[in-house]
Amino acid sequence: MSVLDEVFILCALGALVLFVFHRIRGIEKLAVVFYAALLYLLIKMSGLGYGGEVIYSSFSLNILGETLQWRFDAVSWFFAIITVASGLFSAVFMSGKWGESYREKTSNAAYGTLQIALLLNVNSMLILLASGDLLSLFIGWELVSWASFMMMALNPDKQARQAAIKYIVYAMAGAMAFLAAMAYVYGITGSLQYAELAQASAALSNGQIILLSLLFFTGFAIKMGLIPFHLWQAVAYAETPAPGAVFLGAISARMGLYAIIVVLIQLIGLGHLQQIHIPFTFWNLQTVLAWVGALTTIIPTYIALKQNDARHLLAWHGVGQGGYMLLGLMTLNSLGSAGGLLHVFNYATYQAALFMTIGAVIYRTGTANFDKLGGLVTQMPLTFMVMVFSIIGLAGLPPMNGFVSKWMVYRSLLLDGEPLLFVAAVIGTLGTILSVYKLVHNTFLGQLRVEHQNVREAPLSLLIPMLVLAAIMFVTGMMPGLVLDWVASAQLAMGLVPVTYNLGGIVLASGGLDMIWITLILFYGLGVGAIIFYLLGGRAKRVHQYDNYAGGHFLTSRVRYHYSHNFYAGLMHLIGGWYRGSFKKLEQAIVSLVSLLSQLSENMYRSAQPAMMVIIVVVLSLWSISGGIN
Repeated sequence: MSVLDEVFILCALGALVLFVFHRIRGIEKLAVVFYAALLYLLIKMSGLGYGGEVIYSSFSLNILGETLQWRFDAVSWFFAIITVASGLFSAVFMSGKWGESYREKTSNAAYGTLQIALLLNVNSMLILLASGDLLSLFIGWELVSWASFMMMALNPDKQARQAAIKYIVYAMAGAMAFLAAMAYVYGITGSLQYAELAQASAALSNGQIILLSLLFFTGFAIKMGLIPFHLWQAVAYAETPAPGAVFLGAISARMGLYAIIVVLIQLIGLGHLQQIHIPFTFWNLQTVLAWVGALTTIIPTYIALKQNDARHLLAWHGVGQGGYMLLGLMTLNSLGSAGGLLHVFNYATYQAALFMTIGAVIYRTGTANFDKLGGLVTQMPLTFMVMVFSIIGLAGLPPMNGFVSKWMVYRSLLLDGEPLLFVAAVIGTLGTILSVYKLVHNTFLGQLRVEHQNVREAPLSLLIPMLVLAAIMFVTGMMPGLVLDWVASAQLAMGLVPVTYNLGGIVLASGGLDMIWITLILFYGLGVGAIIFYLLGGRAKRVHQYDNYAGGHFLTSRVRYHYSHNFYAGLMHLIGGWYRGSFKKLEQAIVSLVSLLSQLSENMYRSAQPAMMVIIVVVLSLWSISGGIN
């Protein structure tokens, strides 16, 4: 029995226990133990994570002549360790005071159902990541979609339910594209095995490769929320109960990136992506996918600027950060692809922490609406500190880990002579910096509202996972080599040249990166500044939180003022022309077209004799079978 078999057995036992005892108090503690044990089993595979052999499961199934099998390589392990760790942090977050509050508002059964939903998401993602053929990949894909839908639908709010329904409609459309690609592969190879597709792709024509890549990529892009399939993700994730938003926001959409790696890079192959050009253009498949990633970094990020709810702002950023991952991956070189993969890990740490901070704010204040927040830094200083750490990572600034992965992508684009893609990535980062400032300002800075004067710091059960994540962000920012070890192994499994690294960062002949020195210099500068300010200044005057200045007037505690509504009015006036809802209009047009076709089909069926319809279908089927239709 392999370690992967032990993982599957533990997943099955965990699901069984949680289904049977989910109404019992204390089950959340057992759930935390389950995720910790699962993480331990993955650590047992650490030889794989550091470049070891592929681990196969002894379980297999035969369905319609196809053998379903499961295995882990270094890519699977990399995504799996992030998935299980995200589940563990989410479970810890919901196991204490947050869980008690949720029980009081709903019931033991509802809380148990939320635990089940989290477990199903983790288990289904592990099944997807362990897939050893296209059919098992498709089954895992569908399990992930429906498990995510279950998590989203647990919020009884009408807007949340509508967002969940929109998600599953998009997911089904993506599944149909995936299924069509599988049927095309089966028609060509007579098999759904990875090895058969990899072997057959070498003999396919350019048109066949383009069609196959388009079908697969459409399905995977919908899961990632890439342009133009980005409209479903932000609202769906934001309106999920807080621990669910932590988990889904951290890793769920990255299943699409994993599928892109497996199918487009490992199976269809690097050569096809680089060599096959799109007709009537100067672009190849690699360039097209890179620009999809670049546009995804920009458009959703600037949509985030308009949000007046902290959860929605973060969720829109999640869409944009997926663009950085795809952009880095599609450089297909050592440095850029490593940056894209590293960003999956880095993003999971700070996005999970940010959703936790907002969950803590909602727990204490009851709202995530910027118009009803402000000044909480004095009441929730540790939560504020975690948010500051996280937004530094999200903005891609040192010394947090987000800086390292973004630097790698930027540097790769410059070395490859891609200035336009570099500028696009920088524009996306500018939007990120603007919106994270809005997040921290409107939530924690400025004057405290009267109704929040008695707000206290978040409970310890909420603070512990947030603080641990903040520590991980800092440590992996200062010593990125800890994670680059895993990234290099994944690159080898993908058929790419692994990045050259050391504990402090990247080794390059043309100028590398050493985060240990950068961090030490930053702390040296802060130390000098502190000495000047506290020991040599002597003229500092403490100003109360309520002392403010706006519009030519000094404001005191008698005049409560906190500017948050329409925060970037001037900027929106300049770039407002970009926000005309083009994608929403396209989505509405597609919905209307599908509704019209459905109505026409229904009217045709109702107006004709049912028996005649059956005869027509049978005749056409017989004609097709007999070779009348080639």
